[in-house]
Amino acid sequence: MAEDALKDFTAKWGHKYGYAVKSWNENWDQLTAYFDYPQEIRSLIYTTNPIESLNSTIRKYTRSKTVFPDDQSAMKAVFLAVSNVQRKWTMPVRNWGQIVNQFYINFEERCKV
Repeated sequence: MAEDALKDFTAKWGHKYGYAVKSWNENWDQLTAYFDYPQEIRSLIYTTNPIESLNSTIRKYTRSKTVFPDDQSAMKAVFLAVSNVQRKWTMPVRNWGQIVNQFYINFEERCKV
């Protein structure tokens, strides 16, 4: 299905996004490794990107300031951003029970009960 979708995308957008299509075709084996995992694990992978989320939150706090008076001011802004985003980290992952079950099935040797 993914390969068919890539062919459809190439037919429609290949002329405009030729470099991306070339890259996807050259790296197809690495890109499609994602589909080797069951849906529960895939949803965890594509919906969870804590580093990007943290970077985005820090940018929100620092974007309004183009220049900080000193390094300490910048550190305080980053500290406030991290402090506020930590509140979101207490939220449970949706369908965590199903995800853990798939980890036990697919990575039995790594998961110890």
